[in-house]
Amino acid sequence: MKRVLVTFVLALTTAAWGQGSSPSQQPPASQPAAGQQPAAGQQPAATGQQANVPTSQKVIKDPAEYNAYITALNTTDPAAKGAAMEAFVAQYPQSIVKIDALEQAMGAYQQANNQQKVEQIARQILTIEPNNVRALAIVVFLERGQIKDAATGAKARSDAERGLQELPNWKNPDGVSAADYEKMKNQMANIFAGTAAFGALQQKDYASAAKYYEQALKIDPNDLGNNYQMAIALLESNPSNPLGFWYGAKALSIAQKQNPQAFQAWSPYFLSRYKKYHGNTDDWNQRMATAANETAPPPNFVASIPLAPTPCDLAAQAVQQNDPAQLSFSDYELVLSCRDKTPANKDAADKVWAFIQSKEKNGEAKLKMPVKVVAAPDASTLDVAVSDDNQAANKADMRVTMEKPMTKPPAVGTMTDIIGVISEYTPDPFMFTMTKGDLPAAKPAARTPAKKGAAKKGTKKKASQ
Repeated sequence: MKRVLVTFVLALTTAAWGQGSSPSQQPPASQPAAGQQPAAGQQPAATGQQANVPTSQKVIKDPAEYNAYITALNTTDPAAKGAAMEAFVAQYPQSIVKIDALEQAMGAYQQANNQQKVEQIARQILTIEPNNVRALAIVVFLERGQIKDAATGAKARSDAERGLQELPNWKNPDGVSAADYEKMKNQMANIFAGTAAFGALQQKDYASAAKYYEQALKIDPNDLGNNYQMAIALLESNPSNPLGFWYGAKALSIAQKQNPQAFQAWSPYFLSRYKKYHGNTDDWNQRMATAANETAPPPNFVASIPLAPTPCDLAAQAVQQNDPAQLSFSDYELVLSCRDKTPANKDAADKVWAFIQSKEKNGEAKLKMPVKVVAAPDASTLDVAVSDDNQAANKADMRVTMEKPMTKPPAVGTMTDIIGVISEYTPDPFMFTMTKGDLPAAKPAARTPAKKGAAKKGTKKKASQ
């Protein structure tokens, strides 16, 4: 980050100064050299700009102020130059080149690797010119590295959004070529959009995050962090957007070469999400290889990923491939609960229901099955769990209407057999209805054989009394 910031700050703060007319090198004929007094009728001019005012309109009227500025400008040691520019601003707080001096100080401190002073000067500029795009870009760049939660994300996002709003109004500085101006403008747009996106991501505003990441990635399609975070924004949104898999594949293809640790840390997340969506990860490496050579998702990307079969898809396949007699009661419940999902599910449910009815001989014969008692609302009703999953969850999936009121209902939580006729079902939420319910009669307790001679001993004792 520091290397990028060095390049960026210096581009912002020195572009207008190195075009061959710096007062410290070759002052024009109408401008005296440092230490000279201006000739009668002449005004010493400082090079630079303030709020996009042309250089020719910036005129320092006080020779002492001019000399102080030129002395600070010609200081070669970066740290000393930054301090000299700060001292100039403190001495001449109303100077027409105040902003120029602060920008020079900002660039000098960055050359000295003093990030704290860079941020301090940038924020000082913003107290004078709240919409100074260059200072905003510096502050926003640094704020992105300080985002750690929703609160810091919100602050950085607000500043970045202000930068995006002001950037179209930023005019080409004097002495900067059109190509350099566009390069600087794109660089600032990338910083503003990327930071606004990361701030929104921390706030879980996934739609806004994706919008800003898209702006940033149009400028730099190979930005590792933005691709990774764009993938998160899309995949974590509700509903999840599978376009995030392209950005995840792109991020991993970059990380594989640039940051192996990030590749190892991020891969499990994307593989897990992709397997859940697609059903397997067989083609994931190929997707990474393809994304590595692309700058944006192809139009057919989402359509190119077949969805993993849903439980209802699998239920329909199970009935198509197996005799219902081979399925469990849990399978029956799944097939019947999916009845209204697709025509295939409707056919499967009809087949299973017909099989259940045939076992009961259309209500003339009763089924016997083990159940777990979930509730006993009254003497004539039991709510029970039939499937293993529902028994484990203590969730009723069948309501039993007893043929006769129960004298002693089974205790809640116990397992028992139930006999009856399954007369109907509702698919969602799933519930069987059983009528003519009955509890199997309890078997009489086995009698313990009496020991030989026990009766005779008892008789003798009674007789002797």
